[in-house]
Amino acid sequence: MDYRGDEHISSYGQDTRMLLFVFFVFPFSIQSARSLVGFRLVVRVQSAVFDVKNYGGKADGKSDISKALLGAWKEACSAKGSNIVVVPKGTYSIGLTDLNGPCKGAMELQVQGTLLAPINPSSYAKDSWITFAYIDQFKLSGGGTFDGQGQVAWKQNNCGRNPKCKRLPVVSLIESYHSKGKGEDTSSLNSTGFTNGGKNLTFDRFTITAPGDSVNTDGIHIGHSNGINIINSNIATGDDCISIGGASEQIRITNVRCGHGHGISVGSLGKTTDEFVSGIFVRNCTFYDTDNGVRIKTWPALHGGMASDMHFEDIMMKNVRNPIIIDQMYCPWNQCNPKVTRKEMKMKESLNALSVDKSARNMKFL
Repeated sequence: MDYRGDEHISSYGQDTRMLLFVFFVFPFSIQSARSLVGFRLVVRVQSAVFDVKNYGGKADGKSDISKALLGAWKEACSAKGSNIVVVPKGTYSIGLTDLNGPCKGAMELQVQGTLLAPINPSSYAKDSWITFAYIDQFKLSGGGTFDGQGQVAWKQNNCGRNPKCKRLPVVSLIESYHSKGKGEDTSSLNSTGFTNGGKNLTFDRFTITAPGDSVNTDGIHIGHSNGINIINSNIATGDDCISIGGASEQIRITNVRCGHGHGISVGSLGKTTDEFVSGIFVRNCTFYDTDNGVRIKTWPALHGGMASDMHFEDIMMKNVRNPIIIDQMYCPWNQCNPKVTRKEMKMKESLNALSVDKSARNMKFL
């Protein structure tokens, strides 16, 4: 007999919930009743699993599984309790997909296989590829790979030189508006991870890679976020390993390896309003073969702001061209207006236990 009450679970989803009735029969007295005060019975209930293959998803590397993933997600999201959406091992093609909340319970997306983004940048109608939005208690896991296939987009990208360019969306992997979320054991290939408006998120054991000459491939970009933790991860891209944009507070980066690219950057700040960052903690990180190590950059002649309570501790650098850069005249490709009166960007930071090898001794304050 199926004890589900009013809750509806599709036959596509594997319902592994249990309803357990426990009866205790023993001699009973007032004294024994007193001894039961505070007694609790804890029953562990398994999550319901929604497999995209049961919704028509094919692991042939060609068929778009967007509808299948959305179907599984919507049913899991509308069900009470903890639910898991699974993309099994295999290679899947997937177009623009929005996985949105709010959901009735905790949600987990378990990607065990490889997800391939569209190769042609014209396939995108917006800046993001896969979006997770408005979800509390979200978890991304499975040990799979998000492959942005960005090689075509990089060849067409001129946004560094042309501020009016149309940005190519292949650079976006995750744009999140979560509270209390976690991503672990996940790989991103030839793409970029973004978190905007996130709160209390943890990235654990992430691997993010792109060629050293790839364009706009920040490993993880953080903006308008609070309580972001990036730990135990390896990031090697053609741009910033991790970049921290404005309106970001309490960002902790620990035990992260950054290879080639531009290191960890705070900024650029001051290009728009509300450009403040506070509570940045970078600890026990290693940089190798990068142009920069730790960098703070602000635009001149634009908006003011504050960058405070920043800490860089126990940093190891190997073959790093510029270990420390504080650049308050950041102006790539002459995009600044020198006639506008410059406003002040205040900074407060600390540097402790910084170790660099013989090939990396430069410090720049611009």
